[in-house]
Amino acid sequence: MGKAKTDEITPLQRKTLEAICRFVDAKGFPPTVKELSEIFEISPASAHDRINQLVRKGYLKREDGKSRGIAVARRPSEMAASLVSVPVVGMVAAGHPILAEENITGQVLVESDVVRSGQHFALRAVGDSMIGAGINDGDLIIVRQQPIAEDGDIVVALLNNEATVKRLKIKDELIELVPENPEVRKIRIRPEDDLRVLGKVVGWKRN
Repeated sequence: MGKAKTDEITPLQRKTLEAICRFVDAKGFPPTVKELSEIFEISPASAHDRINQLVRKGYLKREDGKSRGIAVARRPSEMAASLVSVPVVGMVAAGHPILAEENITGQVLVESDVVRSGQHFALRAVGDSMIGAGINDGDLIIVRQQPIAEDGDIVVALLNNEATVKRLKIKDELIELVPENPEVRKIRIRPEDDLRVLGKVVGWKRN
């Protein structure tokens, strides 16, 4: 009897890897151990064990020091994701088209499921105000261009001509831009402020 290859994947491991890949394709970032345990209705310890098995076989890799500390290293060939090129914008300025040629500094490949509809652009995150949402300094934020957003959306907005990435909170007449870091103050929008939503964050890619 031949010896099984160490990178062969069991049906349960394949099911776990497929769930992680679907999560990444839909959101642009990997699930946490807690989220994976909720997807499969298993304990966090069991989810952690499944991740370790896929790390050992080379399908996942660990990214130390990050809140979502795993990444898909490779997929079985039949699970390969289709990729779409999204422009990286180096500057967002008031009164100028976001995707004007002079603003585009490069391109980034993004899973097609992340950018299913509409026009998209990418921005480089600066600072740690959104680390609680898994967005770290230097990450590329994938944004669907749209002028409106709903309560709870993470948005790229121009506030008094300065671009910022925050979670939008709307309650009655009160509008706030809220960070995902307790050390950073939220911004309450005043009547005299000029607030314009440029787009909704649909995913992000690690630096």
